[in-house]
Amino acid sequence: MMDNNAAYQALTSRDARFDGVFFVGVTSTGIYCRPICPVKPPRQQNCLFFDSAEAAEKAAFRPCLRCRPELAPGNAPVDNAHRIADLLIQRIDEGLASESESLEQIAAQFGISSRQLRRIVQKELGVSPVEIRQTRRLLLAKQLLTETRLPVTEIAFASGFTSLRRFNDAFNTQYRMSPSRLRKEAPDAQRNLMAVETSTLQLSYRPPYDWQAMLAFLSMRAIKDVEYITDSSYARTVRLGKFTGWVRVTHAAAKSALMVEFTHSLTMVLPVLLRRLRNLFDLSARPDLIVSHLQQDALFSHSLSANPGLRVAGAFDGFEMAIRAILGQQITVKAATTLAGRFAAAFGDKIETPFAGLNRLSPLATRITAASIDEISSLGIVSARAKCILAMAQACAAGELRLEAGSEPEKVIARLVSLPGIGPWTANYIAMRALRWPDAFPKEDIAVRNNLGGVSAKQAELMSQAWRPWRSYAVMHIWKNMS
Repeated sequence: MMDNNAAYQALTSRDARFDGVFFVGVTSTGIYCRPICPVKPPRQQNCLFFDSAEAAEKAAFRPCLRCRPELAPGNAPVDNAHRIADLLIQRIDEGLASESESLEQIAAQFGISSRQLRRIVQKELGVSPVEIRQTRRLLLAKQLLTETRLPVTEIAFASGFTSLRRFNDAFNTQYRMSPSRLRKEAPDAQRNLMAVETSTLQLSYRPPYDWQAMLAFLSMRAIKDVEYITDSSYARTVRLGKFTGWVRVTHAAAKSALMVEFTHSLTMVLPVLLRRLRNLFDLSARPDLIVSHLQQDALFSHSLSANPGLRVAGAFDGFEMAIRAILGQQITVKAATTLAGRFAAAFGDKIETPFAGLNRLSPLATRITAASIDEISSLGIVSARAKCILAMAQACAAGELRLEAGSEPEKVIARLVSLPGIGPWTANYIAMRALRWPDAFPKEDIAVRNNLGGVSAKQAELMSQAWRPWRSYAVMHIWKNMS
């Protein structure tokens, strides 16, 4: 956290690079804002600075209705303590609609005690896990009330409240207004744009953002019938637990945000859906930190100038992405994409959508475990890779392997390479995208080595040490703009 003078300078400059890095509570109004808030900056003596929205709300500040703190982009974790805190938020998002998962159970997933978990979260975020849960529920509800026409009752349950009474009480206590009053103050222009069966929410990022580069990367690897990508949009089918539907994502450059249209069938799993989309599109990245570090190596000068907003494409579903990586071993991207389409057609369930190119759900690990080697091989997949896919599915279905953002990369990589047919390149590529690990480096990649001058894997590894902890981003620049 920067000191108060530096934070106030960032606030008065309204520099978008600090959006989400800190929040400012204004003691004269009791409101907290993002550093890009369009209102006139308050006097410095009236400002208190916080690392997170949760910390500001714990100090009894309520969110600004102009800059809307719930839209601030997140911070990508690097160190373990911050990673654990981020994972806790992820678990909370995944279980916002359920109270069944206790703090002890969450802590056990991290291999620590609940007391250690509380201490880590308090140190990293300045609030307790219970306060995090409450704040995230309220901020999601606030966004849904402002940007959609969903019924208030549906919003209450979608945000994780077990009753409308609890929702109203929490909202009135924290924000000093009723949910219905906030809805009345929402712009009519936004509300009237919503379709009958879908709603649209915005996900913010820190500019710059190279949307066309992201679409190009994903388009080359799109799974037929599961994903549909045009020059301006990304759409896909979605299955989260028992809920199915589709999403369509477009770019709103003027707002520094992506616009997410989702079917109302996914309302009850919105926290998970939105987090997965943030991971897929790398919306929590800090391009200012990444560029300032990589530009110290003259090797990246041209690429950083040409593509300052280049991001690392993540994964909407870790298992789906891992299967796609296995299919891509030792063949072209185009050939692997063809195989991925066949695989989805064979093992994915059908679904109806308004898009001709979207009619299949991504295959589940449990479905693949029931398949035989011959059944997988019949799709044109060599037997060695069929065995690898089956082993991967069995490990994921059994809960032995969690391919999700925030998982400990070293442990997951070690587990991956223990599976038949998975080497260091595949494991690091999966870590780079499915785990959202910013320091992954597939040094065995032939394109990386060739673009670095035909060096060996060992030489590439030595060169990469200067790029840590942002080697995943270095790889994207090497792939795109070097030869």
